[in-house]
Amino acid sequence: MTAATWILATRPKTLTAAFVPIMVGTLLAPVVNWSIAIFALLAAFFIQIATNLINDSLDFKKGADTEERLGPKRVTQSGLLDSEHVLAGGMACLGLAAVCGIPLILKGGIPLVLILLISLACAYLYTGGPMPLAYTGLGDLFVLIFFGWVSTITVYYLQTGSVSFLSILAGTQIGLLATVMIAVNNLRDVNQDRKANKKTLAVRFGKKFSRIEITFCVIVPFLLGILWASEGQWLAGFLPFITLPLGSKIMHGVWTQEPGVVYNEILGLSAALHLSFGILLSLGYYYQS
Repeated sequence: MTAATWILATRPKTLTAAFVPIMVGTLLAPVVNWSIAIFALLAAFFIQIATNLINDSLDFKKGADTEERLGPKRVTQSGLLDSEHVLAGGMACLGLAAVCGIPLILKGGIPLVLILLISLACAYLYTGGPMPLAYTGLGDLFVLIFFGWVSTITVYYLQTGSVSFLSILAGTQIGLLATVMIAVNNLRDVNQDRKANKKTLAVRFGKKFSRIEITFCVIVPFLLGILWASEGQWLAGFLPFITLPLGSKIMHGVWTQEPGVVYNEILGLSAALHLSFGILLSLGYYYQS
């Protein structure tokens, strides 16, 4: 059990999904409390790492991760770590997330207690429990809610003590782009997931549905830029259009390529779109405000 193996198990390349909504929600605030921002980021990181580790362990146990896996290496399936150790690591990260959430609770009160408890529970229930979200087709909705609205709006609320239309708008855009990543991932794995009875949306409704879902989740965040412009935030509305070529490559890729290893490249493009869109949105708002 080397440190490098555990780092691999955390899936560090996926952590931008937790970083972006925290960044956006923080930079929308007129005055930033950086200690709150740091604790929020740490809590988000630990929750996502916990989700990743629990997913790694339980997907292997449920037979969803086999030698036919097309995606990046999973430490349990590869035999690098024991599934029980990986599961224990995930539970430990949930504990660390709870600790990092204490300053947030002191700042935000009862609403933060509820948000933190629900987030911790869903991190486990994504793959664990009697009806795992990822196995019932609810994984996409989970990502939209928690990596979009919950993270962005909660951080904005912690910074300002209120919820604004722009924080909801930003959370919607960021959440949709995060959903692109899970939808691409599920479309890539549709054949393996079907064998494992993992009923993602791709398995339930087919490849064409998933391609339409991905296209919708790519296009709508750009269209919502019009609402930023209507609020006088032209830079926030249109600066992210610089990333449109990335979105075009993703849509072209999923419509012209059959699910397979090539989708790992499309998944990388999806992560790059999510991160760069969030950065440009934040910069646009920050410099015009």
